[in-house]
Amino acid sequence: MTIGPTIQAWRLSQHRSTSSLAERAGLQPESLEAIEAGELDPTASTLEALAQALRIPPSWLYGDPKHLSLLTTDADGENISTEATDSVDPVTEQVLLSVRRDRELYVLLTALLQSGEPKLLRAAEASLRSLVKQSKQATLPWQSRPPGHFEPPSD
Repeated sequence: MTIGPTIQAWRLSQHRSTSSLAERAGLQPESLEAIEAGELDPTASTLEALAQALRIPPSWLYGDPKHLSLLTTDADGENISTEATDSVDPVTEQVLLSVRRDRELYVLLTALLQSGEPKLLRAAEASLRSLVKQSKQATLPWQSRPPGHFEPPSD
């Protein structure tokens, strides 16, 4: 796995040019371009400098910014306010908070991930994507649903 495209995704998500990010990180623009193209493997100190220039924890450089934003924003796109902690990584903090609230779901997902069975992982991912998609759709009141759809039991 090359980290270059992920660094580029972070740079673009923050609307930064190659030269401005390189300058903030203390790199030559050509070096950053080579890293993003996958032609040059960055050292640990270079990754740390890039993360600092992007104002993100270094661990975030290994994940797509779109995916990480799901963990730090609510359904309306607002930043989730968390209790003040000394955590370096707010995403890890969100995961740990969710473990406390939804422990059973976390345990099930962890068991699936640890199994490593490709078919199970694909099925779980497809199911979760479908659930996320459904959660973003507005629900209709029972009275306005088309005929033939499930109706709730009457009292």
